[in-house]
Formats: sequence, C-alpha cells, structure tokens
Amino acid sequence: MAASIASLQKHFSCYNRTKEFQAHSSKVHSVNWNCDGRRLASGSFDKTVAILVLDRDRLAKEHSFKDHHDSVDQLCWHPTHPDLLATASLDKTVRFFDARVKKCVSTVETKGDNINICWAPDGQTIAVGNKDDLISFIDTKSHKIRHDEQFKHEVNEITWNNTGDLFFTTTGQGMINIFDYPDMKLIYSLPAHTGNCICIKFDPTGKYFAVGAADAIVSLWDVENLVCLRCIPRLEWPVRTLSFSYDGEMLASSSEDLIIDISHVDSGERICKVECETPTFSVAWHPKSYLIAFACDDKDKYERERDAGTVKLWGLPTQD
Repeated sequence: MAASIASLQKHFSCYNRTKEFQAHSSKVHSVNWNCDGRRLASGSFDKTVAILVLDRDRLAKEHSFKDHHDSVDQLCWHPTHPDLLATASLDKTVRFFDARVKKCVSTVETKGDNINICWAPDGQTIAVGNKDDLISFIDTKSHKIRHDEQFKHEVNEITWNNTGDLFFTTTGQGMINIFDYPDMKLIYSLPAHTGNCICIKFDPTGKYFAVGAADAIVSLWDVENLVCLRCIPRLEWPVRTLSFSYDGEMLASSSEDLIIDISHVDSGERICKVECETPTFSVAWHPKSYLIAFACDDKDKYERERDAGTVKLWGLPTQD
C-alpha cells in the first residue's frame, strides 16, 4: 500500500501542471469525458454545451451546441458509445446529441427544471432529476419518459450501481436511499452523514462508492456489504463533486475549498492536491489516464465581474 502511494506521489511530482481552455461565455456547471477519453463535454450557465477534443496536452473546442434555452446544469455520455451525449437543463428538457453529426438528435420535454442526469450502465435508460424532487426515467430508444418517481424529500445526485440493478439517491436528510431497479422499491436507507448528502460516485471496479456531503466529509462505502469503510475529512466546505480515477486507485473531491483533494482509495491518505483560485463545481478523471478535467468559478482576467467560462486540465507534465 505504501509503495502504491509513494509511486503515485512520485508520478504527480512530475505531472502536476494545469492548463485552461476557453469553452463558454459564462459559468461552467459540469464536465464529463466520453468512454474512450477522446472528447470532453461541458455544460454552462450560458445555455450551451461544448465538445472539446483531447490532443496530447490540450483541449480543442470541436463544437458548441446552442439548442437549450436555459442553463445546462449536468450532462452525461453514453456508457459505451463514445459519440452520444445527454444533457439536463433548466429549460425543462433533456436533449440527446450526436458528436459525429454535431447536432441535437432528440429532445424530451420534462415536467420541471432539470438539475441531475445519469445514464444506466446498459445504455437503455436515462434518469433525470428536477428541482421539485421528481425523477423521470427516459427510454433511450424511443426517447419517451417510461415513468416518474416523485419524492417528498430533497433528492440531490442520482446514479445506478455498476451492474444496473440498484438505483441510488442522495438526500437532504443525510441519507443514501437504495432502490431495487426497475421496480424502484426502497430496500435500504443508509444514514450516511450529519448534513445534506450532495454527490455520489461509483468506482470503476465496482467495489466502492463515495458520497460527498454538506458536513465537508467524503465517505467511502463497500458496495457488497453497504458499510462505511472510511471517511475523508480534509475539506472544510460542503463537498460538491467527486470522481474516481480509471483504475479505482484515487478519488478526487472538491468544494469551495481552493483545492481539489486527491486521496488514495485503499487508505484515505492524501496523494496530492490541486491548487485552485476559486471554488470548483465539477471534476472528472480521464477514463484511461491520470488526467483531471475540472471547472471552477473563475472570473475573466481583464473583466473581473464576468465569468471566465474556462475548462481546466490537470496532470500534465511539469516541463514541456
């Protein structure tokens, strides 16, 4: 274990440079890599969705979709198809985009302002959550809503487990609710944190999931036994976003703290930290390498009242 931590720390002592790239004209809410790691998508308050292509140590904007009429709060790629993207917007729609033809291929009208979205592991269903705590399940072939689930409590981030037979929600009551899928019968309600549970992510190996909460703690859970293995208490502000590295070795977490904390999953020890000038809204490890894309609340260098609209890439060689 110690050797693994040491080797990772040695790697990042040589690969710790950050570059930023212009993607939007306003605040960036969400970043997400496609399954092959060639493209990064970002959604913004400026109502657009940007597609950026990774070319060695840079991100080049390939296209900007301007189909939404309000803020794009979250987005997700198809789990196995590298060109298909779905977005959740406050304009009460979910839109499907195809990066090959550079256009919106379908629009699904929903019942509220959408803030969370996730794709089922089999690619056949999308779940979208809105501000009124309604989750809609959308068939990705017909692009129609199969059914809705209305909750009486605050629902934050939503996700399936890696096998797709369980559906997880994080709640404003500090609970993780676990439902049998597709029946959506509540089978477990885990008291996880003393504050609002904000975000949840499963690691690629399927062994763990992590939860970030308003108590500024990240908890790591065993998937099979549903027990908390350890807590990571290094941040001081509510944990907004989480991401596991492609090999499941590391967990990135961030908040209004001016760092991204990178932890060793098996021990909880810090491997390193990424310095940020402003709070971080979204982090995403690359699916095949030790690169992190992230978006902060950055302001324009010359016009401080204007959002920068940049996406950042960390983990680049320290020396060119």
